[in-house]
Amino acid sequence: MIEYARDGDVIVVHTLDRLGRTVRDTLNLIHDLAARGVGIRNLADPIKVDSASPADPMAQLAVVLLALFAQMERTYSLERAAGARAAATAKGRRIGRPSVVDADKLAYATHLRDTGHTIAEIVTKSGITRTSLYRHLPPRRAEPLTAGQPTPPASHHSPDEQVRN
Repeated sequence: MIEYARDGDVIVVHTLDRLGRTVRDTLNLIHDLAARGVGIRNLADPIKVDSASPADPMAQLAVVLLALFAQMERTYSLERAAGARAAATAKGRRIGRPSVVDADKLAYATHLRDTGHTIAEIVTKSGITRTSLYRHLPPRRAEPLTAGQPTPPASHHSPDEQVRN
């Protein structure tokens, strides 16, 4: 129905919630229709919107109030989503798409790295992308110190003298 509206037409609705799913959708629709010369008029809402007469300051104020509510709705939605992500992360749940790295390929990549292969070689041989390798490969094991490694000589200077040297 709305796509058939022409310049000069006025769409009359009982309440604005019949136009869009959110305040932002409704506001975008009112704006798009106004650009085409189509007005909107509501009948039962406490805030009367009549975009059919753009010179009416109350109609402009109603649209501005809708824009304010749309921005508030968007801000609150973002805050709720961020809070939900933080709560899920705190509980140890992974956020986002599931991993597609095969456990056998990852074990093979770990073996290749432990035997001294470079990341470029591991990417070629395992078929796992570089980014996924860095994300999924466990950290390298610490190299143990052997008895044959020299230890630094003990200094007979005070700690302040060592800092200055």
